[in-house]
Amino acid sequence: MNESKRKVFTETQKAKVALEAIKGTKTINEIALEHGVHPNQVSQWKKELLENAGSLFEGKRGSKVVNAQSDPDR
Repeated sequence: MNESKRKVFTETQKAKVALEAIKGTKTINEIALEHGVHPNQVSQWKKELLENAGSLFEGKRGSKVVNAQSDPDR
C-alpha cells in the first residue's frame, strides 16, 4: 500500500498563500491549485490572517518614559 503523508506548511508559506488570497488577483481555486492545498484551507488561512492582523502591531512600541529634567518643556 502506498501511504501518502500530509504536506506540512510553514507559517511563512501559510502567510504567503493567505496574502495572495487577500489581494484578490486570482481566485481561491487558482491559488489552491498553484500551492497544492485545498481551497477550503486557503479560505481558512485568509480568515485567520484577517482576524489576527491587528495583533501583529501590539506591543511593538511602548510609551516612552518622560524624564522631566531631560525635557523641561513637558
